[in-house]
Amino acid sequence: MFIRNTWYVAAWSHEVTDDALFSRTIIGTPVLLYRTTDGQLVALQDRCCHRGAPLSVGRREGDCVRCLYHGLKFDARGTCVEAPAQPRIPPKATVRSYPVVERHRWIWIWMGDPMLADPATIPDTHWLDDPAWRCLPGYIHYDVNYLLICDNLLDFSHLPFVHPGTLGGPETYADVRPTVERLDNGVRISRWTMDTQAPSFAAAVKHWPGNVDRWNLYDFTIPGILLMDSGMAPVGTGAREGKRVDAAEFRSCQALTPETETSTHYFFAQPHNFAIEQPEVTQSIHEAIVEAFAEDRAIITAQRRNLSLDPDFKMMAFGIDSALSQFRWIVNQRLDAELAQSSVSKTVETQGAA
Repeated sequence: MFIRNTWYVAAWSHEVTDDALFSRTIIGTPVLLYRTTDGQLVALQDRCCHRGAPLSVGRREGDCVRCLYHGLKFDARGTCVEAPAQPRIPPKATVRSYPVVERHRWIWIWMGDPMLADPATIPDTHWLDDPAWRCLPGYIHYDVNYLLICDNLLDFSHLPFVHPGTLGGPETYADVRPTVERLDNGVRISRWTMDTQAPSFAAAVKHWPGNVDRWNLYDFTIPGILLMDSGMAPVGTGAREGKRVDAAEFRSCQALTPETETSTHYFFAQPHNFAIEQPEVTQSIHEAIVEAFAEDRAIITAQRRNLSLDPDFKMMAFGIDSALSQFRWIVNQRLDAELAQSSVSKTVETQGAA
C-alpha cells in the first residue's frame, strides 16, 4: 500500500523533453508525461481505456496523443476526442489525468484525490536551481521497497561503516546520538559531530589544516523526502552557533518515489555554495555522492535478499532507531486514514446509488 494524497517526484525536468512521450511507473501506476506545444506539463495514466495498451508507445498529434493499438486519440485532459469508426464517443472514454507541477528542476505529481492537491505543500528545493548554489542531477533505481531506503536515510550511524571512503569519517561518528523531533508529516533530525575528521568527499574539494566540526540537520517527510543542511567548518569557529567560517556547506535534496511494492525511484542532488565557478568541484562532489549511494544500494539490496528468504523475520529495534520507528508510525497513520476515508466514500456512493 502507498500513500496517495501527497506529492511525489515523478522526474527531473530534463527527462521530459519538448516532443517526447515519457513513461514512468509511480506507486504501481504507469504514468505518461509530456509537454504541450506551449511547454505545459501533462500527466495521464499510461493505459488506454480501450484495451489497456500504453499511450507512451503512441504518437504525439499537437497537444494530443494517439494510441497506436486501435487509434484512439486523447487530449491533454485525458478525454478521448477521436475513435476510428466510432462517430459517437462514449462519455466514459477517458484516461485519468493527474495534477502535476514543475518546480526547481523537479516534476511533482499528485496520485490521489485531485481536489486535495495543493501546490503550496510542495517542499522547498530552491537550491536545485539557485544561482548561488551548484549541483548536478542524480537518479538511481532500486529493486527494493522504498521503506528500506527510508530506514537507511533516517539513521546516519551507518555512514562510517558503509561509506568509509566517501561520506563516512571515523567510526566514532556513529557514537553521536542525534536529536529527533516529531513533525506533522515526518521527523527533524539534528546531528553535530565536533572535532572530527572531515569525510573524504569534502576533504577532496575543501582543504582544512586539521579536524572539523560537522553537522547534518535535516527534515525527512512523507512520502520520502530528505532536505538537509550539512557541512563542515574548522573546529571551534562557531558553526553550531550559526557562523560559517571557512565552511563547506551543502543542501542535500533527495526524494524516494515508490515504483512498485518492490522497486523505487531515487532522485538526488548535493548543492554546494562554495567554489561555484569551478565545475570540476561540482563534478567531484557529484561523483562521490553517486559512489556513496551505490554503496547504500548494495547493502540495502543484500538486506532485501536476506529478508525475502524469511518473511517472518522481525527486525530488532535499538535505541538508535527512534527516527525510523517514528517515521514508519507516521506512514502507517496516514495509510490508515486514507483507507478509512476511502471506505467512507465507497459507503456514501453505495447509498447514493440505492
